[in-house]
Amino acid sequence: MHFDIPDLRLFIHVAEANSLTGGARRASLSTAAASMRIKALEGQLGSRLFYRDSQGVELTPAGHDLLVHARAIMRQVDYIKDEFSQYAEGQSGHIRIFANTTAVSDFMPDVLARFLVSRPGVTVDLQERLTNDIVRGVIDGSTDLGVVAGPVTAKKLEIIPFNVDRLVVVTPSDHFLAGRKSITFQETLNYPHIGLREGSTLFNFLRGQANEINSQLQMRIQVFGFESACRMVSRGVGIGILPGSIARRYAEFMDISIIELEESWAERERSLIVRELDALPKCGKELVEEIRAQASLAKAPESAD
Repeated sequence: MHFDIPDLRLFIHVAEANSLTGGARRASLSTAAASMRIKALEGQLGSRLFYRDSQGVELTPAGHDLLVHARAIMRQVDYIKDEFSQYAEGQSGHIRIFANTTAVSDFMPDVLARFLVSRPGVTVDLQERLTNDIVRGVIDGSTDLGVVAGPVTAKKLEIIPFNVDRLVVVTPSDHFLAGRKSITFQETLNYPHIGLREGSTLFNFLRGQANEINSQLQMRIQVFGFESACRMVSRGVGIGILPGSIARRYAEFMDISIIELEESWAERERSLIVRELDALPKCGKELVEEIRAQASLAKAPESAD
């Protein structure tokens, strides 16, 4: 048996009105169309549902049984509508995000805290991934949203730039290089480096840049986070190359100095990537707007100087 929801709703209207005409009016149907639907429903069930006379209609025993089930079914339909309307309105939902190390460690925690505190029904799965894995995850649908730095060449993706950051050199405040305003990447290779763990997006990127000039990084130690890297630098273990936004944050309370990198590739555009923005659930679209809004606020003090 195959029941159409509109037919069950029509059946309830007719039963409650004790009238085919009255039930048809509630369902916004003509009496003739309503009569055809009720007859088709009776044919599917193999049972007569109404006694018909000049005064209207009256439920048969089979009709009484169906009314109980039909009302239960329509209540469940209404529950489903109510529950999923919350998803459509952005009140509930789940978002999976693949992001690079900088995003996971730097700005995403603050953005997500603001976003989630006003949406108690929304949950987020934030995973740190390499850029290639982020792009592949968005393409194959294993993640809703990706956060990357640098150019994205993959096709069939929507790329939404939201801010720009520069890589900088971080040294101990008493280091030989500390008084410099800028430095080339080649010059930094003469000193032992403190970097992120093997396989991290930033480490792979810097190693690739060193390979481009037929050189290599002198890795003194590799750590699992930017704070650990800055602490190592402040103690004089070596120098590091980190995103400027992160370096400036730790420079406020650590004994480190910041030097600009002269290479053009040091400036890296941060972007959100999705397969199709309009296909995201409402809470996903709102998160995209939250990230862009927070990025705009972060730029405001700089543009005012």
